[in-house]
Amino acid sequence: MAVVKQGIFSAVFPISTPISTPTPSATPVIGSSDVVWGGSFGPGGFQAESEDTASERIRWSRAWHSATVSLKLPEKPITQGADFSKEDDCQGDWSLPSTSEQYKALEYLISEDSRGRQLRLGNRDENLIEWYTQEVGRHYMAYQLPELLRILSHEGSNDQSKPLLLLLHILQICKSRYLNPFQEEFMPFLQSSGGYEFRIFRERLDALIARSIYQSTFAERLQMFLTRQSSLVLGLAEVGNDVATMVGIMEKDSPSLQLDHHHETLRIMRVLHDSGLGGAQAQQVFAEVMSKLLTAHVHWTYAGQWSSPSVVPQQLRNWVQECFARFAVEVLAVMNATRTAQALDHLDITFTDVDKWKERAICDLGTLRLNELFDVIVEWGNDSRGAIEDLKQYVTTTAARSHLVTQFSLVLSQRLLQPGASTTEILQVYISIIRAFTILDPKGVLLDRLARPIRRYLRDRDDTVKIIVGGLLADSEDDTSNPDALVELAIELNKLTELSEADDDPGDLDWDNMSWVPDPVDAGTDYKKSKNSDVIGTLISLFDSKDIFVKEFQNIMGERLLKKDFEIDREIRVLELLKLRFGEGALQACEVMLRDVLDSRRVDTVISKDQKLNQHSESQILPGFHSKILSRLFWPSLHAETFVIPPEIEALQARYSSGFETLKQSRKLTWLDALGQVSVELQLEDRIIAEEVQTWQAAVIHAFQDSGVSSNNSSSISRTAQDLIIHLEMDEALVKNALTFWVGKLVLRETSPATYTVLETLSPSDLNPDGKVQANVAAAAAAADAATEGAIRSEEEVAMEKMGVFWQFIVGMLTNQGAMPLQRIVMMLKFAVPGGFPFGNEELKEFLGRKVSEGSLEIVGGNYRIVK
Repeated sequence: MAVVKQGIFSAVFPISTPISTPTPSATPVIGSSDVVWGGSFGPGGFQAESEDTASERIRWSRAWHSATVSLKLPEKPITQGADFSKEDDCQGDWSLPSTSEQYKALEYLISEDSRGRQLRLGNRDENLIEWYTQEVGRHYMAYQLPELLRILSHEGSNDQSKPLLLLLHILQICKSRYLNPFQEEFMPFLQSSGGYEFRIFRERLDALIARSIYQSTFAERLQMFLTRQSSLVLGLAEVGNDVATMVGIMEKDSPSLQLDHHHETLRIMRVLHDSGLGGAQAQQVFAEVMSKLLTAHVHWTYAGQWSSPSVVPQQLRNWVQECFARFAVEVLAVMNATRTAQALDHLDITFTDVDKWKERAICDLGTLRLNELFDVIVEWGNDSRGAIEDLKQYVTTTAARSHLVTQFSLVLSQRLLQPGASTTEILQVYISIIRAFTILDPKGVLLDRLARPIRRYLRDRDDTVKIIVGGLLADSEDDTSNPDALVELAIELNKLTELSEADDDPGDLDWDNMSWVPDPVDAGTDYKKSKNSDVIGTLISLFDSKDIFVKEFQNIMGERLLKKDFEIDREIRVLELLKLRFGEGALQACEVMLRDVLDSRRVDTVISKDQKLNQHSESQILPGFHSKILSRLFWPSLHAETFVIPPEIEALQARYSSGFETLKQSRKLTWLDALGQVSVELQLEDRIIAEEVQTWQAAVIHAFQDSGVSSNNSSSISRTAQDLIIHLEMDEALVKNALTFWVGKLVLRETSPATYTVLETLSPSDLNPDGKVQANVAAAAAAADAATEGAIRSEEEVAMEKMGVFWQFIVGMLTNQGAMPLQRIVMMLKFAVPGGFPFGNEELKEFLGRKVSEGSLEIVGGNYRIVK
């Protein structure tokens, strides 16, 4: 250890006189104790020397001086211009003169048979091999290493690999210059030709070179070179630092050029190995480069390839075995070769190594597919099924399955479960997730874990049930009428016409099922595979009770049946399919509703014929009149707004009621005027307008005829909104809706605030599609949509109407007893109202909040009181 430290110190701080003066021929006093120490003589000596020993020491000193003078390296580095293949460059400082005196001196100092060597056995300080090793280290650290670092830091060329290649070239020359003296001068005098000593010397030299070079930017240069060369060999584009960044030109069309790059890479790696830089650090750099190339190949080649059946995994495995593995093993064989000539003689590719590389490639493919999974789900179809098949090759371990669920859940929370996403979009993606993950994991464990946040988010949305039921009732053949409808649910419902077999499936209790496998190990303790693994069954199970879906289905079906169209074949088919899921008892009200509509067609035909409602006389043309007769107890709560209808329609209603009472004795009709539809034809001076409108819209435009309420004396008839409200006894909201609709249809014009006039003729300015006209048209469309939205009253409206019954109790309590908090009002109502108060605190709070906004109540210090 002391010798090693002394060598390192000497390499950094070289002594001024490294070669000592030889011992003179005559020694003054033989056997004297005045021994000369240090320098080439070495620190050792003899305390009492005989005449033979003193002579031997003098001979040793002369031989040591002669050898060290000839072996001393010049005080300068090997530079870029040096070419030792030429005879001229071999002369001068770098030449090794070979004389008989030097030959004998080396033999005397090195040979184990010499008298001087035998006297110094075990003395490392007077070992010429150790001296030369330290001399090489001193020269390399003091002169050669700075030159190599200067070359490595050169930035003058666009070719980033040029400094690296130049450094390897000079280093190869330098190492050859260091090794030649050992091979030519030392090895002939050593035992077994000095193979062991030469190996030790070369290993120490390689360690010194590697340790000093890799502390610089050499590793980065080597990585850039290997990336470029390996990319060309493997037929890839040049890969940047970022795996996803691919630049350059593909080389797949030039196999001969790839072969040239292949041989060039192996040659450079052989030079790297011979230069002492092909050790563990170089292999680590090569492993990092190949890892990046493998990932880059997967991303560059297979991104966006989702077709089914997928051949990507097999293609990737073949590429790894035929191209990637062979090239990697060849390079590693060169870097691990003991002798360069045997580098390529043994290229055994073990199945274990290849299988590991294949597994790594499949992991990279799985990572790619995981990053693409959201896009695959959004674009789900036959063209994206292959991506799930590829991902199935990846999720074969518990860690991979957990990673998939964690990462994809994060993506869903960032890109889907956001307030900006509509419920229809979320349900559409959820349906695609169900289908995709059923293929990925038939047991349903991954879907169970992934769907929990989605289902929780959908339950918090108010319109989830409405959209699901609307999708079940959508027209699977024509979805242009409502682009927001989930038509896929209607298609899925038509496919699942028989569920009785699924209900009889014993599942895990089928002892004869020879293909049964246990649940995956990552299944939770509360995991239980649902029997309804289809899309509709999963969506219906969003809520704990099916009554929510049944009630919403009843409401939506009621609105559809109340429309003018009598075609209800789709509703009948959907109802029969849903009976298989919910049972006939749950859908009994819906079946009664359908029967009412079908019976109404027959009853309407009989009454119209008996009362001659659709027969016109010569003096009077009666409008066509049809009705739908509903069983009040089985239908949802309907809007029952009343208003004055035109006299001719009122007369037809009376005749129709009389005919019905004759046909159905002990029964009578209650007309719901606000739920009808009217076909209106308006004959103006320059045009005829035909529209399908609601009854209150028809009543409002009917009020603009010549007879009726007071009008101006001008040719155009005008009405005010207040006059219409009073005359028609109609709610203000309905009147405004109707006026807005007819203004947008260019039938009425607002000549002054809240005053409307009929447009008998249109001027050019009225036909000019300026901003005002477009706004009127948009308002008309909005009014039409609002008019057709709700024949069925919402639960909130029904609750508020029922709550209105208790308003007088609340007014009386607050008037007599003063301001009260919410809890006391609820307690008083429970005692004061016969039968008890059926609502809770939240419902009453919402009702009182409306009264506060209307100005009937106010809140002071948390207490409600009547506004004075």
